[in-house]
Amino acid sequence: MGVKNKPLGEQSIQFGRAPYILEYASVCGTKESEGPLKDEFDECSADDLFGCDTWEKAESALQEKTVRLLLRKSGFLSSDIRYMFAGDLLGQLIASTFGLLNFEIPFFGLYGACSTMGESLSLGAMTIAGGYADKVISLASSHFASAEKTFRFPLEYGNQRPYSATWTVTGCGAVVLGEGNENNEKNAKAKITGITTGKIVDFGVKDSMNMGACMAPAAADVIQKNLSDFGYSVNEYDKIITGDLGYIGQKILIDLLNAVDIDISKNHMDCGIEIFDSEKQDTHAGGSGCGCSASVLCGHILNKIKNHEWKKVLFVPTGAMLSPVSFNEGQSVPGIAHAVVIEGVNER
Repeated sequence: MGVKNKPLGEQSIQFGRAPYILEYASVCGTKESEGPLKDEFDECSADDLFGCDTWEKAESALQEKTVRLLLRKSGFLSSDIRYMFAGDLLGQLIASTFGLLNFEIPFFGLYGACSTMGESLSLGAMTIAGGYADKVISLASSHFASAEKTFRFPLEYGNQRPYSATWTVTGCGAVVLGEGNENNEKNAKAKITGITTGKIVDFGVKDSMNMGACMAPAAADVIQKNLSDFGYSVNEYDKIITGDLGYIGQKILIDLLNAVDIDISKNHMDCGIEIFDSEKQDTHAGGSGCGCSASVLCGHILNKIKNHEWKKVLFVPTGAMLSPVSFNEGQSVPGIAHAVVIEGVNER
């Protein structure tokens, strides 16, 4: 009998044989190539249209480019991958469905708003740990122009953005997950030892231009549950990394957790804050979008873990669950966040 997976507390799973992250890849756009993390992405395109004639096709091309790069880096073929878990921000997941069509890999389309990479990693890891696949790909993407067109205004409108607004990242991050066995260990970059699945949390915020305020309560809830379910203190993690709360959401998150005697201020990091220089790049509250946490994970974060600078992190992508219809009907913007425990592989 192998080591069993163990449900913990109300919302968590500890994996008996931790699925490995065998390889990762990231591709970003022009604005991201001018930011602080530009040297940590595999590729940055000089053309945000990626050779296409619409923004939606461009995001599909971005996903296809990232997966082809991932397969090339890993040495795997499409036929080696049992399932693909992917999502984006567009209606009916058109970036993923058109972008990944030609790989002919069994496909699960996911929508968790900007938390999608956490959902993708969680479901991929559960599938591997449950013995239903030996290799899967997990990924997520976003594109500034396609997201603005879907949720706000066409770019030609030229509307002003409030300082609470975040800038949707043009980027994609993807990983290959594999079984936690000795054969994979020698090539593994990191491992997923546990997950905490978030609940939908709604504090009644209705400002779609302040995503940080919408998502911070969900992040606070899932971080608190992760610590209690696993019996961890904050210091168990080198970093607790949220997806795209930005500067405003970060302050709200820290205040909410301080109210229950949890202080993450010393080891908290937010992908939306890290990916842009808000002053030089005029991105206001920071970065957002599915591709924000996905590309920062598949560049900066996994680089740090692979190089043994960080031993253990809690990766917490955050999402705002709204649509143009719900917003126009005056509904609030609920939040969701999923926590993934990522650890380094032993020194080799």
